[in-house]
Order: sequence, then C-alpha cells, then structure tokens
Amino acid sequence: MEEPDAGVTTCWAVEIGRLNLGSWISCDGLGIELVMEQREEGGNNGFVWQLPTRVKYSNIKLSRPICSETSAVVDWLTGVVRKAEPQTARIRALTAEGKAVAVWNLQGVIPVRWTGPSMSAESPKTATETVELAHHGFTVGKE
Repeated sequence: MEEPDAGVTTCWAVEIGRLNLGSWISCDGLGIELVMEQREEGGNNGFVWQLPTRVKYSNIKLSRPICSETSAVVDWLTGVVRKAEPQTARIRALTAEGKAVAVWNLQGVIPVRWTGPSMSAESPKTATETVELAHHGFTVGKE
C-alpha cells in the first residue's frame, strides 16, 4: 500500500507565464482573507450579523540564495517595468526527490518588490534575494 504524501517540501519551483524562475527555499504569504462587515440589527441586542464583503489575497514572498537564475528574475522585472501586464504563475511545492506535493496556479500576478543581498564584509552571510508578488487569486491542485 502506498503511503500518502506528508506534504514535506524542500523547495518551491516558480514559473511566471512561460518563464522559469527556478527553485526557491522559502515561500511565505500564500493566503486568503475574507473581509467581514458587522451589522447590528435594531431591537436584537444579543446578535451581530457577520456579512462577507470581499476577498483579499496576501502578497507572496519568495526567497533564495543568489544563483544563476537571479538574472532571469531581474530580466523579468525589467520587462515588467517597461510594460506591466499581469500574468499567470505556478508555484510547485517539491520534495527532495523533485516530486510535486501541491501546485498553486495564480492569476493576475505582478511583482511588487525585489530585494537583493545586503553587502557587508563585516557580516559574512549567504547572499539572498527576495521577490514579492501580488496576485488576484489562486487555485490549488496536483500535477
């Protein structure tokens, strides 16, 4: 009998449109918030209506050490600066064997921020990059 995947991942593979942005070691912020409005009904002091108003999707932050794929990210960002067009994206959670545990398909993706490494000879740390993505929603599936 085959054991179900435990959801343990070692990296996240990211594609924006047809561009492969490589693997990332951190993926934070993937979430949905349903904004609620409270309405108090006259004459009913023990109850407050909770009404859903809209959905908010949090920005996604991807981080990794600087690598050969960093230039692809910077090239993509440079292109977006010239002509900002929302695109689709795919984030795949991968196991150590490279097997996809889950896949998130994002709509309306646009980069919000890219942060390169802090450069200081006084604190020898791994040089990392972080890219932050805004989006208009996602679906979850398996490959």
